[in-house]
Amino acid sequence: MTDYDVLRVFCGPRGGYGNELGVVRDGSRVPARADRQALAARLGFSETVFVDDPERGVIDIYTPTLRLPFAGHPCVGTAWLLDVPELVTPAGTVGTRLDGEFTWIEARPEWAPPRTLRQYATLAEVDDLPVPPPGEWVYAWAWEDEPAGRVRARAFPGRIDERGVSRSSGAGACTGGIDEDEATGAAALLLTARLDRALNITQGAGSQILTAPQPHGWVEVGGRVVLER
Repeated sequence: MTDYDVLRVFCGPRGGYGNELGVVRDGSRVPARADRQALAARLGFSETVFVDDPERGVIDIYTPTLRLPFAGHPCVGTAWLLDVPELVTPAGTVGTRLDGEFTWIEARPEWAPPRTLRQYATLAEVDDLPVPPPGEWVYAWAWEDEPAGRVRARAFPGRIDERGVSRSSGAGACTGGIDEDEATGAAALLLTARLDRALNITQGAGSQILTAPQPHGWVEVGGRVVLER
């Protein structure tokens, strides 16, 4: 069996919650795309990263069913693990930095897949939402404290062809997909770009995602990472 690390990304203040991530540090052990896809499906994480060059930060990202040019929590987790100044993804070069307990990436909103960003008036409305029927990827959110930039959010992938069975999906994983995603950096990136302001997002059961718009259309996304095993 190929060796891999398991991280949790976008953990809460006490180190809990977050989204699990598999990282194969020696991607040369699984060089073929078909074999990488098969391993990602077998591991069952929402994403698995293959590191092709640890010094340059060249990475390759897979869900259990497809290859991704970019994804938020895999980049944050791998940046923490490798401690390199940038990551090279098929979408483009992702800047990275470590700042105390937080790991940050800098990416572009257009690299993220389309999401429906749906605002609600109250936190209770977001908390009480049932899982919507399949059809669209919904990021439901409400202001917890608008002047302070604090947001409450939940993420519903809405279809089974994009995400596989995830050990990190505490809100009802279904065969072939997940009902709710605990922590999604790409959706947070899109919301930040739309609102054009820094955000402190509590997502899912208790994950924390920090974001900040940057010059020339870039957005920083940051969070805590822990080594699970």
